[in-house]
Amino acid sequence: MNIRDKALQARRPKRGFSPAEFEGRLARAQEIMRRHSFDALLLTTPPNIRYTTGFDTQFWESPTRPWFVIVPATGGPIAVIPEIGAPEMALTAVKDIRTWPAPRPEDDGISLLADALSRLPRTFGRIGAELGREMALRMPVIEFFALRDRLSGIEIADGSPCIWKIRAVKSPAEVEHIRHICHIASDAYAALPRIVRPGDTERDACRKLRIDLAERGADSSPYLAGVSGPGGVSQIVCGPHDRVLEQGDILFIDTGSTYDGYFCDFDRNYAIGRVADRARKVHEAVWDATEAGIKAAVPGATVEDVWRAMATILEAAGSLGNNVGRMGHGLGLQLTEPPSNMRGDRTVIEAGMVLTIEPGMEYEPGKMIVHEENVVITPDGAELLTRRAPRELPVIS
Repeated sequence: MNIRDKALQARRPKRGFSPAEFEGRLARAQEIMRRHSFDALLLTTPPNIRYTTGFDTQFWESPTRPWFVIVPATGGPIAVIPEIGAPEMALTAVKDIRTWPAPRPEDDGISLLADALSRLPRTFGRIGAELGREMALRMPVIEFFALRDRLSGIEIADGSPCIWKIRAVKSPAEVEHIRHICHIASDAYAALPRIVRPGDTERDACRKLRIDLAERGADSSPYLAGVSGPGGVSQIVCGPHDRVLEQGDILFIDTGSTYDGYFCDFDRNYAIGRVADRARKVHEAVWDATEAGIKAAVPGATVEDVWRAMATILEAAGSLGNNVGRMGHGLGLQLTEPPSNMRGDRTVIEAGMVLTIEPGMEYEPGKMIVHEENVVITPDGAELLTRRAPRELPVIS
C-alpha cells in the first residue's frame, strides 16, 4: 500500500450508517410529516428509499421492477418490494418487509401496496407521494392511477415539499460522506495538469480524470462534463467531445462523483498554455464572486441573498449574463437538490444544509467562465467541503 492509499484509507468514512442515524432520520421525517398533514409518505425512487432505509441495489438500473417504501406517521418503515430484494432489505433496520414475485405485469405489487396503505391509521386521510418539483415516480403512471383508485377515502397528494424539507438538513455523518468525495475530487483536479496535455481531446481529459477519481476511491462518476473553447466555453452541461485542446483554450471540467451514494458537484477551469488577459481577469472576477457567495451563505439568509451577492460582483465585472439559470443548488444523495441560488428563491438557509456556490459569467457572446465550490452551512457560516480553486487560472502546458 503506497502513501496515497494509506492517506485515503485513514480519512475514509465508514460505509453505511448506524441504526441511530436511521432512527434520527425517521423521527425527523415523522415530525415534518405531521406539519404537512400526512399519514404516510410513499417513496419509489432510489435516493428517497436509500435515505429512509439504507437499502441500495444495482438493480435500480432495470426499469422492470418497481420498489416501494412507506414511511408511516408512527412506527417503522414498510418495504413493499420484489422478492429478489428481500435478503438485502433484511440487512437494514426495516422490520416489515412484504414481497411479491416480480415481475408480474398483471399486478406488480399494487394490491400488496394498496393493502398496506389502506391499513395505516388515519388522522389526515392524506398520503404524500413524489409528485412535485424535482421528484419523479418510479412506477408506471397507469399503475399509480390504479393504486389511487383502490384507496377509497385516502388522498394521494404532492409530498415533495415535505420530502425535500426532510432531506434538506444533512446529519454530521452525511456531511462527512460528502466531504470525503469532495476531497477525492479536489485531489484529482489538482493532479490533472500533470496528466493532460495540449493535443489531448476533451474526451481524453475526461477519461483520464475519471480513471484518477476511481483510483482515488470514488465509487462512480455519473456526471463528468468537459468542454473547451478559446478563452471560455459556450455551455457547461454537454460534452466531452473529440475537440482537441489548443493553445489559448480554457478547459472546463465539472464532476458529480459519489462515495457511498453521496455526491460532490464542482468544477475547475484550466488554461491551455497562455490565454488572453481578458479571460484571466474574468476568471479572477468569477473567483471573487464565488468568495462573496460563500460569505453570504449564513443561517437565516436566503439563497436569493447568496445569488445577489454573486450577481453584484459579476455585474460590476461586465457580465452579459449566463445560460445556467441559477448560481448553485442543494447537494446530497442527488447531484442537484433544492434549493436554487437564484432570484425569487427565498428558501431560508439552515445549519446542516449542503450547497454548491456556482457563479458564471458570459463576458463575450459564446464565452463563459464558471466556478463552483461545495459548502456545508454551520452556525457560524459556510465551511468549504471542496479545496478552494486558485484565483489565478491553472495552466496545462
